[in-house]
Amino acid sequence: MISFAIVGHLARTDGGFSLNDLPGSGGRMDVLCRCVNTSLFLSHDVRRDVDCYLVLCGEPAAPKTVRFSGNAVRSLSPDERSAGALIKKALDIPTGSEFREAAPGVSVRKGGLLRLMAEHTFAVLDETGSDVRTAETIPDAFILSDHLNFTDDEESLVTMCPRYSVGPTCLHADHTITVVLNELDRRRCGWKSTNR
Repeated sequence: MISFAIVGHLARTDGGFSLNDLPGSGGRMDVLCRCVNTSLFLSHDVRRDVDCYLVLCGEPAAPKTVRFSGNAVRSLSPDERSAGALIKKALDIPTGSEFREAAPGVSVRKGGLLRLMAEHTFAVLDETGSDVRTAETIPDAFILSDHLNFTDDEESLVTMCPRYSVGPTCLHADHTITVVLNELDRRRCGWKSTNR
């Protein structure tokens, strides 16, 4: 399985946001919705081997983690509103310390980055890392931030993680995921990068 964890620093942790205003009322939930779609969708198909974790750090009940599992997700269309509706549905159910399914392939629990890092061996995606195109091997789990940088506390959690970059220019989180998945696809199919 491939895993992406995206930290949503302002993302609401209840369903009290409007699908008509994901950036404002959702605390930049639009960024996270784009990351879900980029992680899971192919043209006319879904990546069954990808899990996308949204670490929500906003008001009123932070932190919470919403998981989208590509091998089980249903009723997800490739638009922000569809992903937002499933996130909203997940945040409307009572949560505990274990993942609870809100819809097929979509579950939620209390807890954030610290717990997720105890369960996975992550690499960090940021522009200061090693070039993902020239790396000998690429890990199968990545953490990245939304439109904001990691906080000092988050940086202390990820400080020992290897870092990978998708290029010399800072990209949006969803675009970064696209580049990583493209490189993984190329390697699976035996395509060679001309830079290696």
